[in-house]
Amino acid sequence: MSDNRTVEWVATVPLADLERRKKTRVDVGGRAVALFLVGDRVFALDDVCVHKGRSLSRGVLWHGKVVCPAHQWTFDPETGEADDRDDFQPVHDVRIVDDVVHVSAVPRP
Repeated sequence: MSDNRTVEWVATVPLADLERRKKTRVDVGGRAVALFLVGDRVFALDDVCVHKGRSLSRGVLWHGKVVCPAHQWTFDPETGEADDRDDFQPVHDVRIVDDVVHVSAVPRP
């Protein structure tokens, strides 16, 4: 089944900036989004943690997972699924255009 929604892409940061820092917070259409570079892939999650509202971009990457700095919940950066929980962090589609990270303005349904 295809997703017929119209995607608005927002240019955020140069890929080189993310390669240096591995994570950053960006504004995507008025929404705080955390970008993470895991290996050679870029992932985007809502920056505000679904658990206690802390900034995920202030957390760390550990074994390919995003770790919230408040309560150490871990999230799969691709799906947003919280380990050992039924909670999901909203995730955004990402694409690289001319070495700039573009993020969908609306999380995946």
